[in-house]
Amino acid sequence: MALLPIITAPDPRLRVKSEPVETVDDDLRTLMDDMLQTMYDAPGVGLSAIQVGVAKRVMVVDCADDREDPQPIYLVNPVIREASDDLRAYEEGCLSLPEQYAEVDRHDRITVDYLDRDGAPQSLEADGLLSTCIQHEMDHFEGILFVDHISALKRAMIMKRLKKAKKLKATG
Repeated sequence: MALLPIITAPDPRLRVKSEPVETVDDDLRTLMDDMLQTMYDAPGVGLSAIQVGVAKRVMVVDCADDREDPQPIYLVNPVIREASDDLRAYEEGCLSLPEQYAEVDRHDRITVDYLDRDGAPQSLEADGLLSTCIQHEMDHFEGILFVDHISALKRAMIMKRLKKAKKLKATG
């Protein structure tokens, strides 16, 4: 497995819409394994393929806490079939927006249909953090970042900090 570079905002590639996967093959499994390793190394709980420069509807998530064994989930072409009316606010962050956080309301419970690592159809009922994580990563498929769900003022402040950090990194 290889660590992949994570694209950070305000890179325009994060705004690209991702395409459905045609076939789950060995190349895609390698990508997903590399994404999982990259996510663990970062560390994070979710990573969408567009965040490593691949505009495909693929994500990996693992919301297990430090006291649990890893529980990786590979989701290819996920679609939310059902979503609760109840919303829950979580303070979200993103590996593509390092060290930036904001509270975002999302559906508390979802049922998502997807293809697994072997291309087999699956269905998953998710709630709490896992539900939030899946919805967050699915937003990436549409070129949406978590900051798009907050006020324009807060979003502008976060994006300004990210631009400044990127500039400092480039010159330093």
